[in-house]
Amino acid sequence: MADFMPEEMVQSPVSMTPTTPQSDPMPIKLKGRKRLLQSLQRISSSPSLARMGRAPTSSYRSGGKGSISCVSLNSSASSYGHSCSNSYSSQTSADFSTAPTSAASTPSPDFVRFDLKPRVRVIDNDSRVTAPTSVPMPLGLRPSSKGLPLSITPEVSEVMGDYFSKPSPHASKLKRRLNFDFWGDMPNEIKLEILRHLDPKEIVRCSVVSKAWHKSCFDGQLWTSLDASGFYRDIPGDSLAKIISSAGPFVKDLNLRGCVQLRDKWGGEEISDACRNLVNFSIEGCRIGRSAIHYFLLRNTRLVHINISGLPAVTNSAMKIIAQSCPSVEYLNVSWCSNMDTRGIRKVLEACPKLKDLRAGEIVGFDNEEFMLELFEKNTLETLILNHCSSLTDETLKILVEGVEPEIDVLTGRPLVPPRKLKHLDLTRCQGLTDKGVKALADNVPHLEGLQLSKCNLLTDDALTDLIASVPRLTHLDLEELDELSNTTLQNLAKASCKDRLEHLCISYCEELGDSGMLQVLKNCSRLKNLEMDNTRVSDLVLAEAASVVRQRSKRSSSPQNRPCVGLRMVVYDCQNVTWTGIREVLSRNAEIKRPTASSTTPSYPTEIIQLKCFYGWQMTVEEHTKRVLKGDLAAASRLERKWAEYMMSNEEAGATGAGARRRRRRAREAAMLHADEEEGGVGTGGLGRRRRARSGGCIVM
Repeated sequence: MADFMPEEMVQSPVSMTPTTPQSDPMPIKLKGRKRLLQSLQRISSSPSLARMGRAPTSSYRSGGKGSISCVSLNSSASSYGHSCSNSYSSQTSADFSTAPTSAASTPSPDFVRFDLKPRVRVIDNDSRVTAPTSVPMPLGLRPSSKGLPLSITPEVSEVMGDYFSKPSPHASKLKRRLNFDFWGDMPNEIKLEILRHLDPKEIVRCSVVSKAWHKSCFDGQLWTSLDASGFYRDIPGDSLAKIISSAGPFVKDLNLRGCVQLRDKWGGEEISDACRNLVNFSIEGCRIGRSAIHYFLLRNTRLVHINISGLPAVTNSAMKIIAQSCPSVEYLNVSWCSNMDTRGIRKVLEACPKLKDLRAGEIVGFDNEEFMLELFEKNTLETLILNHCSSLTDETLKILVEGVEPEIDVLTGRPLVPPRKLKHLDLTRCQGLTDKGVKALADNVPHLEGLQLSKCNLLTDDALTDLIASVPRLTHLDLEELDELSNTTLQNLAKASCKDRLEHLCISYCEELGDSGMLQVLKNCSRLKNLEMDNTRVSDLVLAEAASVVRQRSKRSSSPQNRPCVGLRMVVYDCQNVTWTGIREVLSRNAEIKRPTASSTTPSYPTEIIQLKCFYGWQMTVEEHTKRVLKGDLAAASRLERKWAEYMMSNEEAGATGAGARRRRRRAREAAMLHADEEEGGVGTGGLGRRRRARSGGCIVM
C-alpha cells in the first residue's frame, strides 16, 4: 500500500492503544498548504454565500447536493486508478471500531488523522476518485431551490444575521397625524401673505368658505390700504362696511370714490369710530351727510391727503374742522362743492402751512382780493387748479402773482417779488381772464411745468409771447379753443427755451393754426409724445413731417423680434386738409423696413411708430394696421396698407365721369372686396396672414 500513498499522509505506527480522552485535545496549528485549505473550507462552508447568490466552484457537481467542502484538489487525470477501502477490517483495525465511517472514501488504516476533530479533509491527490468526495449539507442549512432565505435556527442565527439587513433600532415610523388641518394649523402671518395676492373682490368671496376663512379674510392687517374705486359696483354695502370696520385701526389709505351703497352706513358710528389712523382719505362722489363728514374729520387728525370733491354736504364748517383738527394737510380737493366758497379755504390756508396742492374747481369767491393776497403771502402752493372759476379776474390773478403795489425794477419794468413755486396751473374756462392777467405770469413762474389755458376765448398771441419765453421747464401746454391764436404763437414756441422739454401740445379747435407753425414745432420740439390738432388747418405735410421726425429720432433695430412701441400720438380728425394720402404716408413709415446698403449689411426695423386718430371712415383700417405693426408683423401691415391704397384710388377713379366709368366702378368694387378680405384676415408670425375667405363656388341657392 506504500506505492500509492501520498506524500502528505503520515504513516501510523504498527500498534495503537485506544484511549478515551477526558477532554477535547487542543487542535494542532497547521502551517503552509494545510492552513490555506483550512481557511478556504471555512469561507466556503458559510451559509451566507447561498443568500448572496455567489456562483459555485468548478469542483461542484451540477446534479449533486450542496456540501460543506467546496474545495477539492483532486485531479481527474491522476495516473492512479484504485483508492482506499470504505471501512476498516477487523484484522487491521488495531482494536478500533470497524463500523463504517461517515466519509465516502476513508483513508487506509495505515494512516492516522492529525486531529480527532479535523477541519480539513485530506484527499488523495494521486488516486482516481469515482465516489462522491463531499459530505451532504444538513437540511437546516440548505438554501431553497428558488433562492429563498435559509430557515433560521438558534445555532446559525449569528451566522445568518446581516448587519445591513437588520432594521435600525433608532428608526421609527412616522405616525400620520389625525385630523390634520392644513389651513387651520398654518401661521396667521402666512395666511395673510397668501391672501394679499388676491383682489379685494376675490377676498370677499373667500370669506364665505368657513368661519376660519371669514376671520382671516376680514383681518385688519390685510386691509392697510383700501381702494374701492375699482370694484365698488360689485361688492355689497354690508361687506364693504364690514371690511372698513374690521380694518379700521390698521387702514391708512382709504379711497371710497363713488361708493354710493354706503349711504345708510355713514349714519352710525360703525365706520367713523373704526377709522382713526387715516393718512389718505377720499370720498369723492359718495352720498354722505354733513354730520358724518364732520365726525369723520374730527376722528382722524393725521390726514395728509383729503379729497371730498363733488359733495354738496361739504360747507365752510367742514373747512373749519380741517383747519382745527388736521394741521398736516398737504393735498386738498374741494372741487364742485357748491355750498362753500373761498372763506372756508382761507381758514385752511392759515392753519395748514404744509398745503402744496389745492384743487378748487368751480368754487366761487376768487374775486376776493384779501384771499388772493393770502395765497401770495403763503407761497407754498405747487399745484393750483382753478378750472371753471368764472369769478377769477385779471386783478385777482395779478395779486396772486405780484401782490399789492409791488416794487418795480427801473430797468426791466418788472415787479421785484419772490418767484412763485407753482409747477401746475390750470385756468381752464376762466372766461374772465384777458391778456392783461396772463401777462402777469411772465417771469414770475419759472418752475412751471404744466399750463392749461383752454377755452379762455379772450386770449391772443400777445398774452402768450412773453409767458412762453419765461418757462424753460414747460412740458404740457393746453391751448384748446383759443380762436384768436395764430401761427405766431407756434413759431415762438418752436424758438422758446422749453422746446427740448415739451411733450404734450393741444391746439384743438384753433382754426387759425396751420402748417407754417406746426412744421417748425415738429422740427424743433424733438420730445413730443402727444399732439392734438383736430379741427385745425394742418395738412398732409404735417403728417409727413411727423413721420420723418419720428423716424430720425428713434433708433433702428437689426432684429425683427424686437417689437416697436408708440412714440407719438396724433389726433387729426375733422381736419379738412388731411387726406388719405397723408394717412398712407404715416402707415407706410410705420411698417418700413430698410433694405441692406453698402454701409449696413443687415435690414433695419422701426422701434417707434405714430398712433393716429383720424377720420372715422379710415380709423378701422388705421387701427388694424397699428395692431399688426405692434405685433411685429410688418409684412401683413404693408400688405394691408397697399390694399387700402388701391381701394382708395379705385374709389376716386369711380367717382370720375366720362368714358370708362362703368369699368372704373367695377375695379372699385373689386378693390373694396380685396380690402375687406385684408381687414378681416388675422395676422400670423413671419409675415403670413390668415387664409382669405373663399368667394367662389358654393350652393347656387345660397
